Amino acid sequence: MKYNNMHKNTFFREIECGLTREEAANLCFKTVKQVTLWDRGAKIPPECRRLMRMYKRRELNHLEEWNGFQMRGRYLIIPNGTGITSGQLLTALSLLEINSELELKTSSKFIRLARSLSKLL
Repeated sequence: MKYNNMHKNTFFREIECGLTREEAANLCFKTVKQVTLWDRGAKIPPECRRLMRMYKRRELNHLEEWNGFQMRGRYLIIPNGTGITSGQLLTALSLLEINSELELKTSSKFIRLARSLSKLL
């Protein structure tokens, strides 16, 4: 199927969630025929959309405070679009736990620098 002729539901299922019709049907306890109807424009129930996103780790949690966070491969994508590896996250948490005077000054400088850079990009 050509992308310019693809319905937004098909794009969501195939490209965003990476699911085949059969996988989506099994995951949502629906028939393949029902998923085909979604692909043609029928409304996908919100619980099925959430389930598909969660299954492919596109949505981490339904709580509002987690909006914008998602997993893509080995990266945690934060709301500004930056990908973070598990090693980077552990390093940041370790630095926050140390809380010595030198680390606090250094982390303050890092934060100011990161904010400045994010404004440029």
